[in-house]
Amino acid sequence: MAGPLRYGAPAMSDRHALHPIDPSTERPLDPVPVTRPEEIAAAVARARAAAPAWRALGVDGRIAALDAALGRLREPEVASALARSITEEMGKPVRGARGEIDVVLARLPLYGERARAACDATTAREGGVEVTTTWQPLGVAAVIAPWNFPVATPNNLVVSALLTGNTCILKPSELTPHTGARYGALLEDALPDGVFQVVQGAGEAGAALLEAGVDLVAFTGSVGTGQAIMRKAADHMTRLVLEMGGKDPMIVLPGADLDAAARHAARASMANCGQVCVAVERVIVHREVHAAFVEQLVRHVADLRVGDPWDEATDLGPMSSARQRDHVLRQVEEAVAAGARVALEGRRWGPGFFLAPWVLDDVDPRLAIVQEETFGPAVTVEVVGSTEEAVARANASRYGLGASVWGEAGAELEALAVRIEAGMIGINRGLSAAAGAPWVGWKMSGYGYTRSVAGMRQFMGPRTLSRATP
Repeated sequence: MAGPLRYGAPAMSDRHALHPIDPSTERPLDPVPVTRPEEIAAAVARARAAAPAWRALGVDGRIAALDAALGRLREPEVASALARSITEEMGKPVRGARGEIDVVLARLPLYGERARAACDATTAREGGVEVTTTWQPLGVAAVIAPWNFPVATPNNLVVSALLTGNTCILKPSELTPHTGARYGALLEDALPDGVFQVVQGAGEAGAALLEAGVDLVAFTGSVGTGQAIMRKAADHMTRLVLEMGGKDPMIVLPGADLDAAARHAARASMANCGQVCVAVERVIVHREVHAAFVEQLVRHVADLRVGDPWDEATDLGPMSSARQRDHVLRQVEEAVAAGARVALEGRRWGPGFFLAPWVLDDVDPRLAIVQEETFGPAVTVEVVGSTEEAVARANASRYGLGASVWGEAGAELEALAVRIEAGMIGINRGLSAAAGAPWVGWKMSGYGYTRSVAGMRQFMGPRTLSRATP
């Protein structure tokens, strides 16, 4: 069974142009020229030439430059145009698209604070030797972006690369090239020549960036594409930061606030039409509270409004592509055929790639809809008889991005949470990368991490200077 489409559709590009489609109408949008391999090589050369001056600007100078560039998002007409582009290219309700841009602005000061800490040198002494460790930019960073959050996700990586002294090249998803170009123009127009550039294309463009000799690739997308990047990166020992999705479990135990848990499950499984790497995709519920929880989950999911993404009242717009919608439906149909109970039946309609939410109960954990990423508006419920069985089910996955546990607050629930094999775990709440915590995945979900001081240093390398002390 085909995996979820996490950053683009090969059928939507040719050698010369990308052909994005409005997923709410299936209307073709303006084609976007593909950047040729020789142009990508030239872009990397320009970035390398610009790197020394950008590095010499210092962290405070770089913070000021980035704030001036991205600060234009505070202008209503600039933010509105970018939000409309998100909605037009990937179907996110315009209210959510504006929220994505608000997140970019809210995080900008936090990135500056963390960049200052990441760039700080440290000194240690031992046995008559003093060692100073400094953190140096790697050089030229390439960001290969996803389509589901086509501004917020690449911005995290782009800003991390630039603030730590690297120059940067962004390749947007081929599903959202206009959005990538609009975002990129804010930086390209404000920063020194060569410091930030945008290239366009599908997988061939990403391969060309590696072949051109970038020093780091920061990628968000599918496991298969991430593995292909790792294989290609080995030829040049290129540094990598990879976030490759998840199949996040949510455990619900006796003693949990079932209404709060059901509200979270509904919101976290269906946000952005389920097209979120840390979406709740599988809920593992203790038998004692199973019936009551499912009843509330169905009620909260059914309250979500699916429809026109330009309507301010819409919660869920269309899926990003026919291919991704059909992938979800294949998983659902297999599960129903194998005996899963349809607690809430979704439906597809068009024009547009619309798919109303599904809730499937008592699902066989061996099925693809439990084992493989769905990345769409379908959530499964598994019934277990004990806490031990719940933990075993949660960990029986090749993914390990996020998770949450819901039950009676206290030491036992905390102890259960740390047994979950995931990088980010919420206790009676969803996961969070607030307070400077890293965004990190285990197993097949991640290689490296971002968003914290340590995450900033993924874009740098340490250098030590040793000297004798009196």
